Amino acid sequence: MPNCWFCNLCASVVTMKGVALNSYKVRKGNIMYYNQEISEVLKSQQVDPERGLTTKEVEERREKYGLNKLEEGKKKSIVELFLAQLNDPLIYILLIAAAISGFMGEISDMAIIGVVVILNAVLGVSQEAKAEKSMEALKKLSTPKAYVVRNSEMVEVNSEEIVPGDIVVLDAGRYIPCDLRLIEGANLQIEESSLTGESVPVNKNANLLITDEKVPLGDKKNMAFSSTLVTNGRGTGIAIATGMETEIGHIANMLKQPEEKTPLQKKLAEIGSLLGIIALVVCVAMFAIAVLQKRDMFVMFMTAISLAVAAIPEGMPAIVSIVLAMGVQKMVRKNAIIRKLPSVETLGAVNVICSDKTGTLTQNKMTVQKFYVNGQVVAESKVDIKDPVQRLLIENIVLCSDASSNAEGSTGDPTEIALINIGNKYNIRKDELNKTHPRVNEAPFESDRKLMSTVNAYEGKYYVMTKGATDNLLKLSTKAYINGEIVPMTEKIEKDFMAAANRFSDDALRVLGSAFKEVTSSDLDQDGMESELVFLGLVAMIDPPRLEVRDSIATCGQSGIRTIMITGDHQKTAFAIAKELGIADSPAQTISGVELDEFTDDELIDKVKGLRVFARVSPEHKVRIVKAFKGDGNIVSMTGDGVNDAPSLKAADIGVAMGITGTDVAKGAADVVLTDDNFATIVSAVEEGRNIYANIKKSIMFLLSCNIGEIFSLFFAILFGWATPLLSIHLLWVNLITDSFPALSLGVDPGDKDIMKAKPRNPKDSVFKGRTPFLVINGATIGFLTLAAFAIGAMRYSGIHDLSVLHEGSLSGDTLTHARTMAFVVLSVSQLFHALNVRSETKSIFQVGLFTNKWLFLSIVFGIFIQWVVISVGPLAKIFKVFQLNPFDWVLVIGLSLVPVLINEVVKAIKRAGYRVYAPEY
Repeated sequence: MPNCWFCNLCASVVTMKGVALNSYKVRKGNIMYYNQEISEVLKSQQVDPERGLTTKEVEERREKYGLNKLEEGKKKSIVELFLAQLNDPLIYILLIAAAISGFMGEISDMAIIGVVVILNAVLGVSQEAKAEKSMEALKKLSTPKAYVVRNSEMVEVNSEEIVPGDIVVLDAGRYIPCDLRLIEGANLQIEESSLTGESVPVNKNANLLITDEKVPLGDKKNMAFSSTLVTNGRGTGIAIATGMETEIGHIANMLKQPEEKTPLQKKLAEIGSLLGIIALVVCVAMFAIAVLQKRDMFVMFMTAISLAVAAIPEGMPAIVSIVLAMGVQKMVRKNAIIRKLPSVETLGAVNVICSDKTGTLTQNKMTVQKFYVNGQVVAESKVDIKDPVQRLLIENIVLCSDASSNAEGSTGDPTEIALINIGNKYNIRKDELNKTHPRVNEAPFESDRKLMSTVNAYEGKYYVMTKGATDNLLKLSTKAYINGEIVPMTEKIEKDFMAAANRFSDDALRVLGSAFKEVTSSDLDQDGMESELVFLGLVAMIDPPRLEVRDSIATCGQSGIRTIMITGDHQKTAFAIAKELGIADSPAQTISGVELDEFTDDELIDKVKGLRVFARVSPEHKVRIVKAFKGDGNIVSMTGDGVNDAPSLKAADIGVAMGITGTDVAKGAADVVLTDDNFATIVSAVEEGRNIYANIKKSIMFLLSCNIGEIFSLFFAILFGWATPLLSIHLLWVNLITDSFPALSLGVDPGDKDIMKAKPRNPKDSVFKGRTPFLVINGATIGFLTLAAFAIGAMRYSGIHDLSVLHEGSLSGDTLTHARTMAFVVLSVSQLFHALNVRSETKSIFQVGLFTNKWLFLSIVFGIFIQWVVISVGPLAKIFKVFQLNPFDWVLVIGLSLVPVLINEVVKAIKRAGYRVYAPEY
């Protein structure tokens, strides 16, 4: 029973579960035409290939199927992008704090928080203002015009007007407007690398009948697919899928998956939730204490708000965004354009890089590697053009070609361009050779013969030059040209040539045979040209790896990063390249797309652990592979350049597209675009990402340990029944001004030169892993020192050297103001000095270098200066409710502020001694 495309399409409009099932049936209905006879396809589509569709039939089908175009993705407005930046737990807490501050009359506090929130959102929007381009880029791949047969005439129409059943006429240089089942073809070759990943054009055969239901997309040689390019020959086909039902449309649908949060976004969300819980617990505890101590409830409410504000580092979202933005600018200088801010950090967590082969790991340029001539293998660099056989072999492959290649560029079939280029290397140039030995006759290449022949004039005589499939050519050869002599073709010589061809094929090289004969007349038909030939030798070529890639893959290995090759090319070819690059060392590490289909998603997660090469895969396979690696807990980067790579680029944690050779679709779906198409740039990007994450972690550790100090000082002061040592404006000033500059400076700390020697961090690990003691100890120290400064100030200015003076109600007026001023200065200055402690977990501040981060040094100096301005300038001192300190007070507060540095230096010295004893290689 013929397949009805429209019935399958209608069947998909049911329940959500049914949609998923029947959507598969629609896809199957489209792609199963390859196993039907041409007559069956024509009958199912109710069309006569000579007459084509009538105008009425076209209108009816367009009404059913719609226009032949891709659905456009909905663009996000600037407002939507801005609101998306606010969708974060930490931002929610800040907004609540701002609202409460405003309600309580603390307008300055509300304004400061508002500025921080807006700054964070603006920075995010500025990086993501470009709307998603994937759908638009896919749409642009459609051919503007196409030739179709309608009403018994061939007419040119807009490609959007094509409907299923249209008879489409194909010729060289034209993009295919929809998915076709070929009806006829003559020397038809189609470039499908952007869709399948195969590096050479595919020979199409309309009469081929394929019975295997699991045949890969690249092997459907009786089909043609939307947005691929006809490079040679001509043909006709019947439209069997248009718009979103084409293979390219299926890829567009796959790009509609929702955005996933990056590891950093997840960690910041966790921190925001944690801080929110802490703030709530602190407020509840404060009210409980207020009830027990019978304090003024309104005063305690204000204190609780102050403490909640202290628990939240208001500047953290903005600081993280600014650090990421600076990382983006640094990455641009390293040939990587980051499309989304958090992607910079995610690069540092990558432990699996899945890479397309063609154009990414390889040069996407067929290149001659070896010859088999005179009974031996000759490397392309060792060719001796003085040898008559070797020279004639190169002349043969140059003359028997329709391609061109020179300094201005190349045109034609990639295989023939490679042959022309080897001639150019040895100064046997096609233009000059054609003048000396002009072509006077030819037998063009045909997929059935797998041969091409030309007749060229040679000083009063003619040479037939033939190239093509080795086995076909050997059957037509009665002699061989070996070591300057033409000898009869014996069984042994023939076996030697075939054995050499098989060895080349086993190494994944594309092999062509070359033969010639001398004739007295150029007036020959095809049979006359291709008979009783003299076999010259073999030419072996491949799309070679990029020179710098092997070293980059080795660096990845040392860093604990696995490199995975995913390609639409053949398994042997893929393994040969992977072996040369150091990706795989055994065929057992490879798998084909057909084999992949045998595994469920859960089984595949376990299977991929031992695999390094995935060959002959479709876009759907690539997405499954990426998801399998992600399912095993990996952070996955996918690298590619073609349309077929776009869904997997979108599915990966980090999608990396090639900027030069990459399609607009791939760039639109990617998070990172490489401007130099260099795999090595990915390694630099990963290194930069690791350093950026390390710096962000330093900033977070600094801010949180400082905030713990603030919580410690306020909470214990209230718990002990003391007067409040700090006002809310003091906390906001410290959090948003004094903390911000050091935190930003830590964000640009010089990178660790040895960071790529470390293994990738576990994305499941908390930001606080191994650093909780650091946070608690330093926070408690800063809080204790702040209380100590408050107590000392209260005793000095009251003249009462007893802790009872600190109790609520005992302190007031200038004495309380002086005590709070000292606490305020110690809190801020100790935090400034504490920034030095965060730069390294084990190295002394002198080993790291006081001036290696000039911005941090300047921020500490500026912070102390601005703190002096606040308490020394009358109007400011009045706003902050502080007094100017005398020289003795300054010596005292500076001495107290340096205590955290001294403690950390001692701890680091102990750590270093421990590492020398227990891990001398560290």
